[in-house]
Amino acid sequence: MTRRRDVLAVWARSLGRLTAMLVFAAGVVLLMLWLAGKFEPKVPVEALAAPVQAAEVDGEVVPVRVRKLPLYESAVGSIRAVHETSVGSKLLARVVEVNLKAGQGVKQNDVLVRLDATDLQAKLQQAQAAVRAAAAAHEQAAAEEKRNAPLAKDRAISQQEYERTLTAMRKAEAEWQRAQEGVKEIQATLEWATVRAPMDGVVIDKHVDVGDTVTPGQILVTIFDPKRMQLVASVRESLALQLQTGQDIDVLVQGLNKQCSGTISEIVPEAQAASRAFQVKVTGPCPAGIYTGMFGRILIPLAEEEILVVPQKSVRLVGQLELVEVVEDGRVSRRAVRTGRKLDGDVEILSGLREGEQVLASPASEAA
Repeated sequence: MTRRRDVLAVWARSLGRLTAMLVFAAGVVLLMLWLAGKFEPKVPVEALAAPVQAAEVDGEVVPVRVRKLPLYESAVGSIRAVHETSVGSKLLARVVEVNLKAGQGVKQNDVLVRLDATDLQAKLQQAQAAVRAAAAAHEQAAAEEKRNAPLAKDRAISQQEYERTLTAMRKAEAEWQRAQEGVKEIQATLEWATVRAPMDGVVIDKHVDVGDTVTPGQILVTIFDPKRMQLVASVRESLALQLQTGQDIDVLVQGLNKQCSGTISEIVPEAQAASRAFQVKVTGPCPAGIYTGMFGRILIPLAEEEILVVPQKSVRLVGQLELVEVVEDGRVSRRAVRTGRKLDGDVEILSGLREGEQVLASPASEAA
């Protein structure tokens, strides 16, 4: 009995493995049939039906025509602002206020950063006190000169004594003027503690925060004018020599997938040592959403290519076929074509049609 049970167990395991293999094989076969498209709906028979009489078709007839397209070579570059400025500090001071963030719009003379001006305020008060003291000394010296002038004329005092009085008055006047200039100098320096926007623009980045200590010449904020942008590209020398300032040229902004027209504003008259390329700057109207640092290309025209095109609406997709209705000898027949690029309402025909053939501009829809 034990031997019989062992044999049955072996048969059961073998049968299980065989069943699993059959299920796996069936799955593989079904997958191959699906990849071969056996379960996809077939192209309707009416799509390949016999030609239809032209009288039964109501629509505009258009020719297959040749369209010329320029061939380009692109030169890569970056978007830069025509007007970009870095605002720096003129003082050694601590930052006490920052009124901006990256991407924020600012107007000319808007306050961007404030620096600690406590010591400058103290110096200003000292200078103003010195002005008051110098003014009082000048007033006293002038009064003494005015009093001694008639005495010297009447020889009541010596001429030498009067000249000492006159010299003292002039010296007091000079000290008063110097004190006033000192006040103006400190007031001008005090203005540097309030950093203002030099132009209308957008903040690229701020380089300081409250509490930082800045030094003279240190960059605080970078601003650019978004209304004037340019694409700066490196163009190989053989092409750069064919370009001229003022020439219209197409620009492709990769990030926005937009193509626009610009004008060559500048060609730097020096090749880069490593690449032997020239720097070309193109300016023009900016599409919305463009920012400095974005990637772009200038499209340099080389020659033209000829392609066959028909209106996009004349091509109809039936199943996996692209079909057009060709008018020939007063009859209409369906023909499979292969299309390429879509160009402003037209579509490129790669195969299936010849120049001059007639097609329906808008074929009638298939009945449901």
